[in-house]
Amino acid sequence: MRPLALTMGEPAGIGGEIALMAWTRRGGGIPPFFVLDDPDRLAALSRRIGLDVPVTAIEAPEDAGSRFADGLPVLPLTLAKAAKPGHLDPANARAVLEAIRRAVEFVRAGRAGAVVTNPIHKHVLYQAGFNHPGHTEYLAELASENGRTPTPVMMLACPQLRVVPVTIHLPLRQAIADLTSALIVETGEIVARDLERRFGMAKPRIAVAGLNPHAGEGGALGREDDEIVRPAVEALKTLGIAATGPWAPDSMFHADARAGYDAALCMYHDQALIPIKTLDFHGGVNVTLGLPFIRTSPDHGTALDIAGSGRANPASLIAALKLASAMAETSAGHA
Repeated sequence: MRPLALTMGEPAGIGGEIALMAWTRRGGGIPPFFVLDDPDRLAALSRRIGLDVPVTAIEAPEDAGSRFADGLPVLPLTLAKAAKPGHLDPANARAVLEAIRRAVEFVRAGRAGAVVTNPIHKHVLYQAGFNHPGHTEYLAELASENGRTPTPVMMLACPQLRVVPVTIHLPLRQAIADLTSALIVETGEIVARDLERRFGMAKPRIAVAGLNPHAGEGGALGREDDEIVRPAVEALKTLGIAATGPWAPDSMFHADARAGYDAALCMYHDQALIPIKTLDFHGGVNVTLGLPFIRTSPDHGTALDIAGSGRANPASLIAALKLASAMAETSAGHA
């Protein structure tokens, strides 16, 4: 397997230290990876948090596999300012974005197996002129070909549950206004396709959540489920997708219900993220579907308040690395 490309994320956050921690646990099934970062920063951070990880600068992704057992391979990037844990600096935004861009280039050129992204801090990127809503939209632009930009879909995954929010980072009022049957169908198609080719499911089962309590209670609690969600479910079935619903959102996430589907299509952000973060707060993984390459990420932020303390939990990054490797292997077999 080709090594995974791990981006630095926000250098003032916990990305560097959880990367170091992940390397120290490499005997537990963690696949070889390299970090696009400043080697001197990581070496100093390793000493600061008491890990003493050997940091090895490499010249190319192909060097990572042979170096991984003896040290953390780092493909060097230069920061404009020395990073200080917990203190954001827009001057380093260029390096943060460069790490993402180069990771995508390596994967698309077949030199790395997947992109794994450490958390970024969008506000400081905006201060530096970043004009994308977030990580996912930037990745979609990097994946553009011949003027066509793919539609990225966010999925959160843990061993017990996979959830996909149809609308994402929107105020609830706007999410309801933006919800359409066409958007649900497009999202469901992308989810079904990638569950097949990236996760090896021959006929993925998708449970579609209702928007309103009790999925509208036959119209008594809102018409959206009958007028928007149910037609989308029927359209997905017509396309040959094993979709069911709309289901009452309050009763579709317990263990018995989860056994009946492979992924839950949810109508808005918190409807999807509350159940998965309740089930596995530290081990959830953010997966971007719909791209021509594999991308996973820890399901948490930069944690500026504990950055540099050595108290960060690397579980979500470790899960993201393992899932990216499994998806890459499945994709290769599917191809």
